[in-house]
Amino acid sequence: MKVRTRFAPSPTGFMHIGNLRTAIFEYLVAKKYDGDFILRIEDTDQNRKVEGAIDFIYKTLELCGFKIDEGPNNPKEYGPYIQSERKDIYKKYALDLVEKGKAYYCFCTESELEEMREKANARKKPFLYDGRCSKLSKEKIEENLKNGVPYVIRQKMPKIGSTIVDDLIYGKVKIDNSILDDQILLKSDGFPTYNFANVIDDHLMEITHVIRGKEYLDQTAKYNLLYEAFGWEKPTYIHVAMVLGSDGNKLSKRNGDASFMDLYEEGYLPEAIVNYLVLLGWSPENNQEVFTMEELIKSFNEKRISKSSSQYDVKKLNWFNHKYINNLSDEKYLEYIKPFLTHDISDKSEEWVNKLLLIYKDHLSYGKEINELVNIFFNDEINISNENKEFLESDENIPIVIKAYKEELENLKDWNTEEIAEVINKVKEKTGVKGKLLYMPIRIKISGVEHGPELPDEIFLIGKEKVINRLS
Repeated sequence: MKVRTRFAPSPTGFMHIGNLRTAIFEYLVAKKYDGDFILRIEDTDQNRKVEGAIDFIYKTLELCGFKIDEGPNNPKEYGPYIQSERKDIYKKYALDLVEKGKAYYCFCTESELEEMREKANARKKPFLYDGRCSKLSKEKIEENLKNGVPYVIRQKMPKIGSTIVDDLIYGKVKIDNSILDDQILLKSDGFPTYNFANVIDDHLMEITHVIRGKEYLDQTAKYNLLYEAFGWEKPTYIHVAMVLGSDGNKLSKRNGDASFMDLYEEGYLPEAIVNYLVLLGWSPENNQEVFTMEELIKSFNEKRISKSSSQYDVKKLNWFNHKYINNLSDEKYLEYIKPFLTHDISDKSEEWVNKLLLIYKDHLSYGKEINELVNIFFNDEINISNENKEFLESDENIPIVIKAYKEELENLKDWNTEEIAEVINKVKEKTGVKGKLLYMPIRIKISGVEHGPELPDEIFLIGKEKVINRLS
């Protein structure tokens, strides 16, 4: 059987990185076995639907380099791929379960349900629907339907024994049936619930592997009971441990955690994000860390997904992104970084701008960081800290060095890094000073700080007039 995986996000805003990591695993499983990767939009909760969110999903997957074999924009024989367009399908299968005695009409009002919740709270037990409507007579059900009494359709769960979930990562997991609620399959508005729609769609779309969060492992027992009720073959389940934030809680867009688009707009390369996320909860057989997509597909082994939660670490993401930035050609790097530069460069030449950006290529962690790094070249005034002022007064040779620099640079005819480098050598010979006392005084005087790019580059980019004025 051909391997088929599906990524089924809800259109509720930008895709957070925990959800994206699941998509990465699903994509790699499909492509590892020359299978299909399907995009399905789960919009059964219409109240949470955000305008334009589907476009964000497509944009994210495209930027990450995922080839969608089937989906709303490239439908094939298994469509539609948006759940709100499949309501009639879900109703048909829900009624089929009612006929088989595996589901039932529930006419309970919200006030009745609230009373049950209050009683459960009073007993300090989780709320489980008590199944009262499963005992209604056939005549009462027909009467309610004839009178248009609102209803939902609930799955009839076994109350004794256990259900086994066979998972690729966690093995055989026994779920006690007594904790399983008679879950709603079809809501009163005609929309299916998330769990029911997933089972129907996964079967009809011939999904072979279902990858989802470990926190839903107990719920998978309900999936299995549905598959058994229909007499369908179950897919291979792969439950993955959560990605936790720095606070130890699950990453979530509801909690304001970073989405893919947030990172992308900050200047993180999609390839670096994918590379970093795949290693949150999966490890290759060797110690390789940086992968191309082709290498990931070749190396990926779903059995090496970890049982333990992983922690999102922006410092590690910065390390990956830095590696990817360094691997860009100079041409691609300039194309990538220029849109992030917000300083006014209207009076600068293209040569000057390119040189400025290129000298920071080896220092950059993400796109927007460039503005902080290049601040010294756009400040008309500089502030020298008390510590640096003390350094400038700490040695009798420092004024001599500064004066020598000023004289040599004033006489410089060609303002370029090669000539400026020669000036540094001349100052060294002229004053007999070397090391820290040769370099730091001029850095502090012209930029206000003691560290920066290569000194000839720094002097060149600040410009002759500013450098002479600041040395005076």
